Amino acid sequence: MRLAFACLALAVAGCAQLPQVTPAGHEARLSGRISVTVAGDQHNRGTGGAASFELFGSPEAGRLELTSPLGSLMARADWRPGLVTLQTPGDERRFEDLDALTRELLGEAVPVAALFDWLKARPWPAAPHQKTTNGFEQLGWRIEPRLPALVATRLTEPVVTLRAKLDGSDEGTP
Repeated sequence: MRLAFACLALAVAGCAQLPQVTPAGHEARLSGRISVTVAGDQHNRGTGGAASFELFGSPEAGRLELTSPLGSLMARADWRPGLVTLQTPGDERRFEDLDALTRELLGEAVPVAALFDWLKARPWPAAPHQKTTNGFEQLGWRIEPRLPALVATRLTEPVVTLRAKLDGSDEGTP
């Protein structure tokens, strides 16, 4: 997976990282650890990767930063109406939407806009959902909140599993 390769490359390079950006004081912030696993099949090996994350703003305008296990900022995604960008060390690219960005970064689309609510153990209000025994289903994903953690599994092939655990200090952030 591209994310796992990026983590490894940055760990080896050591100095290739993005500069830190100080968030505005009014931005909502969620942070913690995240891992994404894409299941393999008989022809392809599964892929996966893990990173620390900080999620700022809202589904309409925000920022997602991914940090390697060694603390280097390896990717920053920014979005606002009409503009989605991804910065990595030495590169900046534009995308049509967040799905296209996550497909490029992670190998499969992940609904970043919904993560703001899913990480708070609630359905995203912009799409219908159905309650399940351990959570809910929305956008083709089964969401199992286990505060301060989350397990989200895409129900179509290839199966994608996203696991996130929030830092304790950020659980109450709006």
